[in-house]
Amino acid sequence: MYENKEKQQTALLAAVDTGEFDVQRSVDELEELAKSAGAVVKGRVIQRKERPDPATLMGAGRLEEVAEFVRANEIDLVIFDHELAPAQQKNLENALDVAVIDRTTLILDIFAQRAKTSEGRLQVELAQLKYRLPRLSGLGTSLSRLGGGIGTRGPGESKLESDRRHIRRRIHSLEEELKELEKRRGLLRQRRKKDDVISVAIVGYTNVGKSTLLNTLTDAGVLAKDMLFATLDPTSRALTLPDGRKVMLIDTVGLVSRLPHQLVQAFHSTLEEAVDADLILNVCDVSSPEFDQQLEVTTGLLRELGAENVPVLTVLNKCDKLPELPMTLNKSTAAISAKTGMGLEKLLEKIVLNLPETHRHLHLLIPYDKSGLIGEIRQSGKVYTEEYREDGTFLDANVDLKICHRIQDYILLNEE
Repeated sequence: MYENKEKQQTALLAAVDTGEFDVQRSVDELEELAKSAGAVVKGRVIQRKERPDPATLMGAGRLEEVAEFVRANEIDLVIFDHELAPAQQKNLENALDVAVIDRTTLILDIFAQRAKTSEGRLQVELAQLKYRLPRLSGLGTSLSRLGGGIGTRGPGESKLESDRRHIRRRIHSLEEELKELEKRRGLLRQRRKKDDVISVAIVGYTNVGKSTLLNTLTDAGVLAKDMLFATLDPTSRALTLPDGRKVMLIDTVGLVSRLPHQLVQAFHSTLEEAVDADLILNVCDVSSPEFDQQLEVTTGLLRELGAENVPVLTVLNKCDKLPELPMTLNKSTAAISAKTGMGLEKLLEKIVLNLPETHRHLHLLIPYDKSGLIGEIRQSGKVYTEEYREDGTFLDANVDLKICHRIQDYILLNEE
């Protein structure tokens, strides 16, 4: 998290309520995002208007009130809960005499802080440059403020001062690098499919406990903090299910409402892990007042990515915080607490139920001269019990469908 050793940046949140979306809820989320970036939020201002002012979003009278608040409280930064046009940002900075950024810039800043892998950093830089390119003209002296505050991380001052042609060349270079990485990621996915590796993708709103769930199930050691976008880069870990099958559990980037289009584009290859998964775990914070809306955001983005045909298991996390659940559990819904471990055994059972059938639970009697089959069964499935009898070895086992045709003669139908 960014923190100036001398003084943390103080911020004022601003929004115009046109009735298009729930502004109070959105500004609450904006405050969490600002804190996550390292700002100290000193206040918020919301103006109801039929339509935003094309020059400054807010009306002149309200803007003067904001300017007075900024001066009186020594505010360093005003964050608008809207995407600002270049001219609007310039006008607002002139009127308020402080740095002004929008919701998209704030999220890009957080992503710039949190990206650890080379691919993550490339994706963030590409999204930042594409967003800033049309905003270069007219920035003027505001460039002198760059260098450490919120909204200035990433490409850096030298790139922003370069001419448009240089930035376009950099964008093209980043796109080519990401294409290569995306191709490599695609080949890895193909290899997993070829090797019959089952993948389970964890998706969901940011800060709902995805990383905690991954850590609890696999000891992944991923950073898990009560903070929006605490982790950004995807993590994959092997997980053994109760039926003996091994799956690849993949944590994906967290979501927020009105996720900037630039980020959806930039992280498309990462989010595609969900499209190619055999099962999606849609993790929700069931204790959150915005539970329903968060579920809608995730479902909408999965639809946008083309993952509507992938089976989804809804995971209601943090259920230990509620006296009763807001919905009935079924095959496609599990209630857990990733932090305490409550309900995880049931979750694993439901993962098994929702995955495509790759194994069959059988009782077998393998003749002693065919005992080599037992090793294959054990390697690709799971043997629950093994008993030596006069006419062969009895097995209670979960058997890979690929070898079922070779053991048809040894299935004990009356003992199944």
